[in-house]
Amino acid sequence: MNHFTFTDRAVVAELVAKMLWEIKAVHFNSESPYTFASGMKSPVYIDMRKLISFPRIRSATMDFAAAVVMREAGFEKFDCVAGGETAGIPFAAFLAERLGLPMIYCRKKPKGHGRNAQIEGHMPEGARVLVIEDLTTAGGSMFTFIDAIRAAGGIVDHGIALFYYGIFEEAEARFTNGNVKLHYLTTWRDVLAVARAEKLFDEKTLSEVEAFLDKPLPWSAKNGGVSELPQS
Repeated sequence: MNHFTFTDRAVVAELVAKMLWEIKAVHFNSESPYTFASGMKSPVYIDMRKLISFPRIRSATMDFAAAVVMREAGFEKFDCVAGGETAGIPFAAFLAERLGLPMIYCRKKPKGHGRNAQIEGHMPEGARVLVIEDLTTAGGSMFTFIDAIRAAGGIVDHGIALFYYGIFEEAEARFTNGNVKLHYLTTWRDVLAVARAEKLFDEKTLSEVEAFLDKPLPWSAKNGGVSELPQS
């Protein structure tokens, strides 16, 4: 039987942020900004997939995720956990194990041969599905999977991201309009707070990161990137 500790949410956010710094999953660079697939320029970058290679940190993170879901959504609210191709798949397996639930995974598009499946695993009609992703920026990729699961007969009222950017109004609107409650563990604000408290960077870098978090798209445009997010 699993035993969960319902740690204070602020403590969860801080601990996960510290763990991400410890495994070097997050990076700050205001001098040579990163370029995302959207064309946005950013002084911050994160690679949540590194979590799978650190068993103790991975285990603690998934314990936190299970506790957050049960506290904020409920103990008997789901029939299965779904991960999105590809980064969400291992985390769906870890979380499903914690919650004692079946797991499925969802492709970005139908397979294209064989059964032409987009949903892999067993999902009964009307199953209540919790969708998990490693990170969510503005919600676009998560809704690719949510829409596919709904089209296949699943019910999706909740999603969880281990890391949530938390800086785009578009994200809040997307989840509100899509009737999905988003749960998450930590954000860029939490990561910045740890970096500042532990003096991981000089004040100029920290100030540039904060300026980006306050106004990400103007910061991007100023540094040669796009000034608006794609509508996908």
